[in-house]
Amino acid sequence: MRLLASLALVLLLTGCPRGEAPVILDYQTLGELRVATRVDTVAYRQTAEGETGGFEHDLLVELGNELRIPVRFIVYRSTAQVLNAVRRGDAHLGAAGLGLNRQRRGLIWSPPVRQMHLVIAATEPLASTIKRAEDLAGHTVTVRRNTLAAEQMKAFQADVPGIRLERVSGRRDGQLLGDLADGKIELLVTDAVHLSAAAVLRPELKSVLPLPNDARMAWVMPPTASPKLVDTVSHFLERAHAEGLIERLEDRYFGYIERLDQTDIAAFVERMQTRLPRFIPMFKWAADRTGVDWRLLAAIAYQESQWDPLAVSFTGVRGLMMLTDDTASRMGVHDRLDPAQSILGGARYYALMRESIDAAVPEPDRSWMAVAAYNLGLGHLRGARQIARSLGRDNTAWIAMRGVLPLLSRPSFARRLKAGPARGGEAVIMTENVRAFYDILQRLDSPMGDEALPLPAPIETRAAAIDQAVGSSTSTPPM
Repeated sequence: MRLLASLALVLLLTGCPRGEAPVILDYQTLGELRVATRVDTVAYRQTAEGETGGFEHDLLVELGNELRIPVRFIVYRSTAQVLNAVRRGDAHLGAAGLGLNRQRRGLIWSPPVRQMHLVIAATEPLASTIKRAEDLAGHTVTVRRNTLAAEQMKAFQADVPGIRLERVSGRRDGQLLGDLADGKIELLVTDAVHLSAAAVLRPELKSVLPLPNDARMAWVMPPTASPKLVDTVSHFLERAHAEGLIERLEDRYFGYIERLDQTDIAAFVERMQTRLPRFIPMFKWAADRTGVDWRLLAAIAYQESQWDPLAVSFTGVRGLMMLTDDTASRMGVHDRLDPAQSILGGARYYALMRESIDAAVPEPDRSWMAVAAYNLGLGHLRGARQIARSLGRDNTAWIAMRGVLPLLSRPSFARRLKAGPARGGEAVIMTENVRAFYDILQRLDSPMGDEALPLPAPIETRAAAIDQAVGSSTSTPPM
């Protein structure tokens, strides 16, 4: 009986007679939506603590919420493996930063998820010599195999004789961008978002030419996909565009990338090696007591003091977290210039700001608004949210509040505030910078190699220093 029951279960799961490729059960019957993906700046990422995220990841989680079923992500190494998994029926849907290409057979494509901008990237001195397509003649352009970019470059090559193409498999975007920055390859075709994210850490990476053809990202489904799933995905994406969900997710993951200039980035990376390791045990210690990610605390501290424990401003704030005397007293800090006290006090103050924002504000918008409140005060943030509501803006979304906060310095809006005028524009700049610093720290602390873009020596030595510093948490302030 057990054997018969097992055989029946196998037939139920495959839905196919022996000898044919298995086909996954309908998502409703299976009780989960299985998604084939890969580690990618746009699609899927994982933090050192095992938390998953990414633009497509979060969008698919929203789809699962609409379907009222959990989403299970199955991570593959390459685009080709993702496409093959979907064709075989091993997943209900594939989402891996895929360029919409209806010429590929054996797949059902969703409507476009977002616009892609494919570019050819290089480093100096080659970047400055390429002004037009004809300048690529005699050079080798690397592109990932089985991608829309590879097909577009094939057509591009026909129009510009002399271009050599190198198609590679099994290499992630971050690895290829690292090879480009290190001079191991000449030119690379990549998405502008991948390039911008990589250039935060490797500013020598430059876009030299856009590919002329249109490119749009989309999801794929197997040919056996139910009409209900195809229709549901289509309607979901239509609403996600119309209701601003995709715009908010784009801002969450990519909106801050280009705010920092190369000088800012170089200074931040250099101080990660020379200043940060000393304070990591203190950030970790404060994080254990407040529930705030130590990397976010470190990002706030860098924006405030550039990790200088003796920093003092002309307004009287001082220390690593740049606390006012009043805030320090409220948070139990007796010596603002003591880095451990300053970090714990700043962590407590930030946690208080975040907890004081009403539950209607979701994450990560709640965290970004708390950063702004750290700068200008909770009263001004609340006043800004009231102004946003009066203007018909979504006062639960950072993308909307980012446009409202600068209004606090205008007399016509400031007179509505109990706390008076405020430099809301400065709070926006601070928050956007913190977001960028936080993302860099997350990517360098990621267990998934693609997100931790390979860095030039001696920056690689920073990882070992951080690992040693973070080693263990203590119940007393680290010295």
